[in-house]
Amino acid sequence: MEKFFKLKEHGTTVRTEVIAGITTFLAMAYILAVNPTILSEGGMDKGAVFTATAISAAFATIIMGVFANYPVALAAGMGLNAYFAYSVVPMVKEMGVQDPWKVALAAILVEGIIFIILSLFKFREALVNSVPANLKYGISAGIGLFIAIVGLKGAGVIIGDASTLVALGDVGSAAVVLSIVGLLIIGVMWHFKVRGAILWGILITWVLGMLAEVSGWYSGASTIPNLAPENLLPPSLAPTFFQFDFSFASSHLMEFIMVVFAFLFVDLFDTVGTLIGVADQGNLLDKDGKLPRVGAALLSDAVGTVAGACLGTSTVTSFVESTAGVAEGGRTGLTALTTAAMFIIALFLSPIFLAIPSFATTPALVFVGLLMMKSVLKMKFDGDIADVIGGFVALIMMPFSYSIANGIMFGIIVWVILKVCTGKIKDIHPVMWVAFALFAIRIATLIIG
Repeated sequence: MEKFFKLKEHGTTVRTEVIAGITTFLAMAYILAVNPTILSEGGMDKGAVFTATAISAAFATIIMGVFANYPVALAAGMGLNAYFAYSVVPMVKEMGVQDPWKVALAAILVEGIIFIILSLFKFREALVNSVPANLKYGISAGIGLFIAIVGLKGAGVIIGDASTLVALGDVGSAAVVLSIVGLLIIGVMWHFKVRGAILWGILITWVLGMLAEVSGWYSGASTIPNLAPENLLPPSLAPTFFQFDFSFASSHLMEFIMVVFAFLFVDLFDTVGTLIGVADQGNLLDKDGKLPRVGAALLSDAVGTVAGACLGTSTVTSFVESTAGVAEGGRTGLTALTTAAMFIIALFLSPIFLAIPSFATTPALVFVGLLMMKSVLKMKFDGDIADVIGGFVALIMMPFSYSIANGIMFGIIVWVILKVCTGKIKDIHPVMWVAFALFAIRIATLIIG
């Protein structure tokens, strides 16, 4: 183990790595409750999604640990799963497709294969660098707002309104009250640096929900899990395993390309940004500030995405929560292997994770949205007007149009047009021209129906 992971060289021990791996798992285990809830709203089998989420996370994290030797864990990414369920599925459903989630899985499979190719030829990092920084930060912050509004809607904190579009929900209902209490719990635990604060927030809110159900205050779907021995085996993968629908691509090619591109674009710089951030905190960058073995790390992420699509879950990506393990001293792939082992163990706790109601996951969604919103602090609101407006448009269009893809689309289109109008056409990278052309065609198809 010492020879394989080079523990002494990285100034760590087996005990430190194991503790770090468990810490990382606690920081990101909320995905086991949140992801099935989100994707099930897109029509997928909740139990199968849980199993797919756990297995794909374990698989991708093992690859990261063994081949890249980094303390980075992977799982179905927040934001990308919301785009899957609340943007792609409704769009495809409107076109009369049965089981639209199968089309979304097909798009993720294609995205993953493209990423594998880009990673093998070392194009991926270069592509990330072609996207303006302000646009990156605006998209990240916009995804944070989008995730937050999804969570608030799920608990009924905000509701639709014919006059004002949105309005405050029933503040006396159990779901609304408990979701707000859960957010406060996470905030207090985060302040006191409690490990797994987000997960604990979900679990405590859930327990309070069970008490509310017993008392008669909460009358929604049952929150009490069935812990009979026969129910402790992981739910079957059959409903989602290799469930791809490529027929949509043949009849609606442009729409399919747009979906693939949106998945690609978000995952593109999200992964690199996470890897750089985790490596920087763990002092794993070289003297030039670059990430050693970056090719292996990116390839691990891409293979994880393909595996996740085959199993039946949204895009698998590197989790920034890996920094929790790094803060505990994790420096090698042994940390990642420990986290992967925890995901495998979690497979046998499915009744617990699947019984967690949406109002209990709302605090997690809102808090993760808060963490992603921090990117707005890096945005520049003066200087190049294309960067300023492009980033801002991307940020506001995601929550207000309820679509991550729309935010990316309008952000890029506005950025390119302003660059041209301000005489800075030479600043536009070929990748941005390609993105502009794709989105322009998409808008044209929307206009002409």
